[in-house]
Amino acid sequence: MSEPTIPVSPKAAEHRPMAPAPARPRVVIIGGGFGGLHAALSLRHLPVDVTVIDRRNHHTFQPLLYQVALAVLSPADIAQPIRTILRRQRNTEVLMDEVVNIDVSTRLVSLGSGSQITYDYLVIATGATHSYFAHPEWKTLAPGLKTIEDATEIRRRVLLAFELAERQMLEHGWHPPLNFVVVGGGPTGVELAGAISDIAQLYMRHDFRHIDPTKSRVLLLEGSPRVLAAYPPDLSAKAEASLRELGVEVHTGTQVTGMGPGYVEASLAKGAGNDGGGSPVRIEAAVTLWAAGVQASPLGKMLGAPLDKRSCVIVDDRLNPPGLPEVFILGDLAHFEQDGHQVPGVAQPAMQMGDHVGKMIAADLKGARRPPFHYFDKGDMATIGRMSAVAKVEWPFKAHMSGFPAWVTWLTVHIFFLIGFRNRIAVFAAWIWTYFTFTRGARLITGDQNLPGWKEQTESGPVSDENKVSISK
Repeated sequence: MSEPTIPVSPKAAEHRPMAPAPARPRVVIIGGGFGGLHAALSLRHLPVDVTVIDRRNHHTFQPLLYQVALAVLSPADIAQPIRTILRRQRNTEVLMDEVVNIDVSTRLVSLGSGSQITYDYLVIATGATHSYFAHPEWKTLAPGLKTIEDATEIRRRVLLAFELAERQMLEHGWHPPLNFVVVGGGPTGVELAGAISDIAQLYMRHDFRHIDPTKSRVLLLEGSPRVLAAYPPDLSAKAEASLRELGVEVHTGTQVTGMGPGYVEASLAKGAGNDGGGSPVRIEAAVTLWAAGVQASPLGKMLGAPLDKRSCVIVDDRLNPPGLPEVFILGDLAHFEQDGHQVPGVAQPAMQMGDHVGKMIAADLKGARRPPFHYFDKGDMATIGRMSAVAKVEWPFKAHMSGFPAWVTWLTVHIFFLIGFRNRIAVFAAWIWTYFTFTRGARLITGDQNLPGWKEQTESGPVSDENKVSISK
C-alpha cells in the first residue's frame, strides 16, 4: 500500500532547495606575460572560471625593457598591474603567488603560500630565464634583461660607472677604463650596445667636468659569425654597420671563456676563420651585461613531458604536451615546430598562442574538434641606437627595412602594442622629449654604490698603454 502524498503549500515550495548548478570548468593560467595575458583575455566571454597566477603583480612589456635599463623610460611606462588589465573581466581572478609544484595526475597546482588549486584546464606561460652556460657564478657579474628588476639593476650599473669615474678622476687624477662589455649579439645585445653608445656619445657628453664620456668603449661579443644571426644576412650586415657607426666595437666569432669582477676573458671561436685555440684575452670591464642565452622556465620539468635541450616543453599543433590534452604550453616555454622550424620564443608567437587557447577551449565546450595552431609571422624588428633599426617585414607586405624608416616602423608598432592609454602617451612623450632635447628623464641610481671589480681596479693603479689589450681577428 502506497504512502499518502503530503501536500506542499505554494509558499513552502518557494523555499524548497534547488538542484546545484553544474560546476563551470576552471582554467588556471600560470604567468602574466604576453601568452598568459592573451589567454586570459581570450576566455572573457566563455562560461569558465579563470585564475591567473603570477609571482609579480604586473605585466611587463618586455620589448622595451632595454629602454628602462638605459634610462629612456621609467618602469611604470612599460608595466601595468595584471589586476587592472583584467578588472572588467568578471569570470577572472588574479593571485600574486608562486607555483611550487604541478601534479598532472590529480590536476592540482601547489602555491608557495601553501594553497592548492584544482584545474580542468592548465595554461603555462612562464617564459624563460637567463642561461649562463654552466657558469651560474657569472650571474652576479653580468646581469641579464628579463624583468623590471633586471632593468633597474643594469641602469644602476651603467650610470654608476660614470659617476664613480668622475669621483675617481677628481680625487686621484685617473680612473679605470670605462669599458662596457655586452655578451651576446641577438636583438637584446644589439639594442643594449647601441643604447649605451648613445648615452656616452650624445646624452652625457656635457654632464661631467672631469671625465669625457665619449671616450668610453662599448664592446659587443658574439660567438657566431654575425650579429642578429636569426635575421637575414643583409639585415645582419646593416645592423653591424650601424653599430660601428655608433662607435660600438663588434667582435663576432668571439666566445667568452671566463669572467671575474671587473673583467671578461674571451677568445676567437671555432668556425670564425680560426681553430679557436688561441689564448683568451682579458678585457677590463667597468660593466658587463649578459644577452647571450636563455633557458626555459623550470615549471616545464614538473609535467614529466618531453623537453628539448633548453628545457622547453615539446608540444603538438594544439599546444599540448604528449598525453596531456588539458595542459597548454605557450611562449618561450613551448617547443612548437612549424614548416620544419621551431617558432621563436618572442612576444608575437606568445600572443597568438594565448589567443588560440580561447578558441580551443571554446571548441571543447561545444563538443567540436579543436582547431590546430598556426603561427602567422608578421616579421621581426630590432632597434640600433637613437634613430636606426632593422626590420624584416612579412605583413602586410614583404620587405627588408633599415635605418630611419625601420626605426619609425619600430616606434609605431611598439606604441600600438603597449597596454594602457596612459602608457602610450607617456612613452611617446618620453621619446619625443629625448629625440629633441638629447636628455633622458629616468637617470636615477638606486641601491648601493658598488660595482663588481671597481675597487680592485682603482687599488691596482692606472693601466699603462702597453698593458692594454684588445680583441682582433
